[in-house]
Amino acid sequence: MNRLFQRRLISIISLLVIVACSGPAPAARTFTLASYNVENLFDAVYDGTEYDDYVPGSTQGWNKKMADIKTANTAEAIGAINADIVCLQEVESKIALKNLLTRLNTPKQRYPFYAIAQTPTPVRCALVSTFPIVHTQDIVPGEGQRAILKAVLSIDKKHLTVFICHWKSKSGPESRRIPYAAALRKAIEKLPPNTDFVITGDFNANYNEHQTFADVARFNDTQGVTGINHVIKTLHNDALVDEKILADSRNELLLYNLWLELPEYRRWSYNFFGKKESPDNMLVPRSLYDKKGIDYVDNSFDRVHADLFFDNNRVYRWQRADRGKGRHLGKGYSDHLPIRATFTTSP
Repeated sequence: MNRLFQRRLISIISLLVIVACSGPAPAARTFTLASYNVENLFDAVYDGTEYDDYVPGSTQGWNKKMADIKTANTAEAIGAINADIVCLQEVESKIALKNLLTRLNTPKQRYPFYAIAQTPTPVRCALVSTFPIVHTQDIVPGEGQRAILKAVLSIDKKHLTVFICHWKSKSGPESRRIPYAAALRKAIEKLPPNTDFVITGDFNANYNEHQTFADVARFNDTQGVTGINHVIKTLHNDALVDEKILADSRNELLLYNLWLELPEYRRWSYNFFGKKESPDNMLVPRSLYDKKGIDYVDNSFDRVHADLFFDNNRVYRWQRADRGKGRHLGKGYSDHLPIRATFTTSP
């Protein structure tokens, strides 16, 4: 064996030893986050704050048996969503949430961490998660209004802040949703720069609300200003914030609505008497594109379109007699479709 060959052989062996000792590079973790308005998940305990048709023992037929069916159906729906973090709207209480967790915590699917807004209202925002919850806070827009639930999650030693919304319904004009947007805007502006956060939930406003409500007098009492577009800032220079605008927004905290990733005909999660709307939204900031900490996986957003959410091509909502105003029938899921997106942690 000549000396040149010996030197080459030693170099190769040394390189192999270095590679073997260094071990594989840490892999990024991908995870899914979903939002789902469960349509009135009530328990069977009387608190005095229930909607009239969810008072246990009332003529509408709400009782423990009916609550158990609703809980089981909601758990089945969450199983179909198949997300690591599920943000919920319209959960009555901690009791209702724990009843749901009893159904969810099986060997096949387990959510060991949960949170629910503390502010007492008939229904609240909540969260179930496979990741630890570091901190929660209620952001209350005003007296008697539903709290926005803020939750900080620990994912691979990185933090993701999630804001879960359930804004005032369209039984009222836009001025009743503006306080929710203002409180939320104030909260995100207090976050440290480059914080990774997601805003999701039921906004009771379309992704393009500034266009859809403009000519509807009973909604537009704000001279064209909307909470979701103008106050939160998913609109910039009269254009909806897209990924290019977001990338250029170094000096302004703009938000990108992930509905824009889908073709227009698929931008809906709620069917109001044949009119398809997008009250359920998911908004992300520029920090989820910076390749640091946690990032959004591009083009992963969609609504969950599993068969169980439909009956004869209609959203299979919780069924009640007399066009949804009478007795509970013990069938169905929710009048909203879930939405879901994928995120990743950097190595």
